[in-house]
Amino acid sequence: MYCLSLAHVASLFPGFYSAQAASSFSDMCSAAILRSINGVLAVICSIILYDIITHLKPSLDDRKAMLQAVVLSLYPLHWFFTFLYYTDVASVTAVLAMYLASLKKNYWFSALIGGFSVVIRQTNIIWVLFVACSGIIDISLMHGKDHARAAQSDVSISKPSLTHDGGLSTTGLYMRKRKSVKSVDIVESSLPSRHASSSFPSGLIDEIQAILVALWHEKWGLLISFSPYLIVLVAFILFLRWNGSVVLGAKEAHTVTLHFTQLLYFSLVSVLALAPLHFTVTQAVELFQLFWKYRPRCFFVGFIALIIGFLSVHFFSVAHPYLLADNRHYPFYLWRKVIMAHWSIKYLLVPIYLCSWLSIIHMLGKSQKKIWVLAYVLATAAVLIPTPLIEFRYYTIPFYFLALHCSKNDSQSWLLIGMVYVGVNIFTMMMFLFRPFHWDHEPGIQRFIW
Repeated sequence: MYCLSLAHVASLFPGFYSAQAASSFSDMCSAAILRSINGVLAVICSIILYDIITHLKPSLDDRKAMLQAVVLSLYPLHWFFTFLYYTDVASVTAVLAMYLASLKKNYWFSALIGGFSVVIRQTNIIWVLFVACSGIIDISLMHGKDHARAAQSDVSISKPSLTHDGGLSTTGLYMRKRKSVKSVDIVESSLPSRHASSSFPSGLIDEIQAILVALWHEKWGLLISFSPYLIVLVAFILFLRWNGSVVLGAKEAHTVTLHFTQLLYFSLVSVLALAPLHFTVTQAVELFQLFWKYRPRCFFVGFIALIIGFLSVHFFSVAHPYLLADNRHYPFYLWRKVIMAHWSIKYLLVPIYLCSWLSIIHMLGKSQKKIWVLAYVLATAAVLIPTPLIEFRYYTIPFYFLALHCSKNDSQSWLLIGMVYVGVNIFTMMMFLFRPFHWDHEPGIQRFIW
């Protein structure tokens, strides 16, 4: 079965045609070898997670960084598929490696890995664009900060300063020399601190304006630096024209569908996966203070969000045939036993979904610029909304971006998360190994999986 599946994928994508001619192809298709690939990738992924954490949180000590990396490596949706021949582990590893290379400003290598991630899973093109946007946002806001510092320094020129013979101010001479230097090298400067004060810019509109100004001033430098991502995007567009769809294989079973409730499901699953970070007294007090401070705006936005949420679950709750028929997957039971247990359940869950999104956005807003949070939400929506099938493993990449940019670093919460993950992993593995069952219409053993 593994040989057939690998051969089928190879026959679909042009880049894999050469693999069909390999004389030792059948030897590479043993279950042990194919599954061991994901095992190796899982180890690499854990190292990448650690590197990203230390890069994003340089003030975090090694012990806490290691703890967070280990806990995230145990994330049940990632850990479970480490032992099976699925593309999820390879996809996650490639996307995170692309992001790490971008953080280190190695954009050509980042785009190369991003192109490989798109080969693994075509929807990863969204994360390629997100990583590129994230890099542009960081550089653009740094450009704005540099201009603000330059403006403040220019004010100091008019102040009295020590002079040498001839009355020429040394400070003024230095400032004039410094101002003559072009800012072309801004692309190569270090990333701004993600924990920097949000006083500059002060709001989303200010950030957008600052980015547009920086894009204009640094257009050629940014174009050169981020052109590799454009190459990946152009190649993907050519692939769409050739293939006629994003999907490889069973296109009729994975047609693009407006499935807005996927965003709602993702918010609840992600908040529950990081419950010790969300369900805290501090988080509740901060959200209440935010609501109380902006009462009229919060009432209006909340009312609009509720209407959109109710309309989404009423008109855009997609029940894919696989979801209704395949009782090997846990979403099958959640759909039947929870969401569809009563006609009102899906509507009663809407406020919980919205509160989950509020908690996610508030948590990200503590350490990220507003424009970055908006880009993250849009990227997550672009990946999940067109997907008709409810599969929790589709949430793994946006979940990792959320967890990696979380500003809460207390060890107790992360230890508790790790303990929950270990418990869930033990349960799912026990169900997989020791609770097999049979289908009357199909021979063979069936097992419970995510």
